[in-house]
Amino acid sequence: MNIEEYISSGILELYALGELSESEKAEVEQMCASHEEIKAELDLIESTMGALANRLAIDPQPELKDKIKNQLDLKNSETKEVKMPDEKQSFSYAIAASVSIAVLASSLAFYFYSQWQSAEGQLAVMIAQNQEVADNYQFVNQRLKSLETDVEILGNPDFARVAMNGTENSPESLATVYWNSNTQDVYLKIQNLKDLTQDQQYQLWAIVDGVPVDMGVFDNESDLLKMKSVASAAAFAVTVEPRGGSKDPSLETMQVVGSTEV
Repeated sequence: MNIEEYISSGILELYALGELSESEKAEVEQMCASHEEIKAELDLIESTMGALANRLAIDPQPELKDKIKNQLDLKNSETKEVKMPDEKQSFSYAIAASVSIAVLASSLAFYFYSQWQSAEGQLAVMIAQNQEVADNYQFVNQRLKSLETDVEILGNPDFARVAMNGTENSPESLATVYWNSNTQDVYLKIQNLKDLTQDQQYQLWAIVDGVPVDMGVFDNESDLLKMKSVASAAAFAVTVEPRGGSKDPSLETMQVVGSTEV
């Protein structure tokens, strides 16, 4: 199994959730130490879940992890040899990550619903508290839906993963395109791009028959971004453009680029 398939397997999400055995955690940590792309993907997953936890500022119920473990029945492997999971194990990891998110979503939704139902007493105070709870509830639902979409895309074998590495303009930059040539869907995941000024935006380009094609503009966000569709592409690249985008790319500002050819 290659790096792309390892990332898509769902094991990184389970690592971030703390649902792996000691040997499986050691495997993930060794893979991160050996592969920069895997380390970057894990950092992104942990930062997203950390931001969500900080926003909620609640401790998960102890029963939640037991419920996840009982449903998944994950088997710990004590082998010291670090190797990529096989196809069957990869599928299990992806399913496990999806189930974990689903259980987490149900628990959080019930928590905020209970909070909302219990808002009684002084009317003015309760209205303010209800609004805050409702805002948090909406935020949680949006973030969890985004995470579920991430898992669906990352675990879908129909999506080709195109890693875009930094250019001489920005060697530390890193982003990834997920492209389904059958449906022509394109998603963008940002691992590391510098912040821009208010009058600038990033713009994604697809190289089609040697010609750059506009795939949409975006700001520096952590979510999986839905971009414009494209039927074929030899490569993808990101440039810095004036806010609103440009008709033609400013090649001298290119930040990352990656080929679709393996």
